[in-house]
Amino acid sequence: MNINRKGFLTLGGLGIGATALAACGGPSTSGGPNTAATNVDWSKVKPAGQITFLSSHPGSSQPIEQKLIDDFQKANPEIKVSLITGGSNYEEVAQKFQTAQTGNDTPDIVLASDVWWFRFAIADSIVPIDELLKAVNDKTDDFNQTLYDDYKYDNKHWAVPNNRSTPLFYYNKDHFKAAGLPDRAPKTWDEFAQWAPKIQQANASKPGFLHAYQYPALAGYAGWTLQNVLWGFGGSWSKEWDITADSDETVKAMQWVQDSIVKNNWAGVSSKDAVGDMTAGAVSSTVSSTGDLVTTLKAAKEKGLNIGVGFLPGGPASASPVCPTGGAGLAIAKKSSPERQLAAAKFLSFYTSAQSTAQFSEATGYMPSRTSADMSAVLAKTPQIQVALDQLKVTKSQDYARVFLPGADQEMAKAAAKIMNEKADVKATLADLKNTLQGIYDKDVKPKLKS
Repeated sequence: MNINRKGFLTLGGLGIGATALAACGGPSTSGGPNTAATNVDWSKVKPAGQITFLSSHPGSSQPIEQKLIDDFQKANPEIKVSLITGGSNYEEVAQKFQTAQTGNDTPDIVLASDVWWFRFAIADSIVPIDELLKAVNDKTDDFNQTLYDDYKYDNKHWAVPNNRSTPLFYYNKDHFKAAGLPDRAPKTWDEFAQWAPKIQQANASKPGFLHAYQYPALAGYAGWTLQNVLWGFGGSWSKEWDITADSDETVKAMQWVQDSIVKNNWAGVSSKDAVGDMTAGAVSSTVSSTGDLVTTLKAAKEKGLNIGVGFLPGGPASASPVCPTGGAGLAIAKKSSPERQLAAAKFLSFYTSAQSTAQFSEATGYMPSRTSADMSAVLAKTPQIQVALDQLKVTKSQDYARVFLPGADQEMAKAAAKIMNEKADVKATLADLKNTLQGIYDKDVKPKLKS
């Protein structure tokens, strides 16, 4: 398959404001995998009576996933949907879906993350969904167009947006108050570096307290959330296809990160769940997905904690936009029969409807995927979601290196672990990372690009 280099647009922007890369979407390409599903006369196909849905239930979403499945089955008793746990994160779901391609028991619907859907598409593991959604009378123009177009490739859409998110800055209001700080997120990381020693000193005597700030667990998060710090310092993992993981600006940003842990001692790195560390009282602040918002607020309330959320901080080179988008969409398997594909499309249309996406957002904090979704009841119950909606206006598309290079996210996490946990030399570690990413590009991507 060939990918037109000039037509390869940025992926992942959720922007709804002038600063939010309104024209961004999935890669515009030529060529493409075998798309036989688009040649089916869907009017002659009867939906199957049973389908399967593979998910990792991000953001503690399993209860709302099951509720929406139950609601669908009440309205469509002729179709049974089985929810399958594919692991604890996006990577494990992707690996299970890939493994299933070698057998005859492939899930019909798969949760495809920002770093996996494109690989599924070019591997011919999923089908374009435009004709399928048209066959079930879905008004796709009701999707947030930028969200929907994040999955556009070869002039076709390959997933529907669902578990879409941005990172937020979470903080313990009482810890900040004890330090005499304002009740808000810091505007810049430099400002937080001034606040952190005060937070550390004011809360050091609290049982179990460790740090003023906790970096998220590196696996699955490092490549994503650290983009915020890199961009704030003028760095990046890449500038389109130019790998910049060892640029002076990126080195400076990651040196600042290492110093916050090793030299200044006000930050730590979570081994598993940074927001869990915060609701346990061990840390005063962290960065985590909007998908963690509802469960975090609930856990905090149960423990008598007062949690606030705000925009991600900027840096010395850029105050905005410094917030990456992320999350996942839902795709339909190529190996499924036309009957199962049509049933899957019918389910996805219901599952991502305006009413359903509002319920999903209320239960998790993820972004609504339909523009007509009525969020008034959601915001009345959880007004903090408005912060996430507002931050969408100043989001930035993720670096090519993270979302388009196979396995790059894991390599970024490995490099971050060396820098943040093992005190490795920052410049040398990032030079090694650049070489690794360049190798992935040269071997797995460049041969497919047209000049």
